[in-house]
Amino acid sequence: MKCPKCGNEDCQIINETTTKGKDFSASKGCCGAILLGPLGILCGTCGKGRKTVNTNYWVCSQCGNKFKV
Repeated sequence: MKCPKCGNEDCQIINETTTKGKDFSASKGCCGAILLGPLGILCGTCGKGRKTVNTNYWVCSQCGNKFKV
């Protein structure tokens, strides 16, 4: 793979991971604990909607340019 910026052929692929959304809702967990007891704490994880996105990039070892193919 050649770098489009400098033309160097010494490039490596990297994986960039990003996450969006909430993991645990404390307010839902507290309400669930009050209404349903200890099992109600699991309500905090209901509908959490956390998403993970992986993106692959090439990185030039000479100039540091990050690019997709």
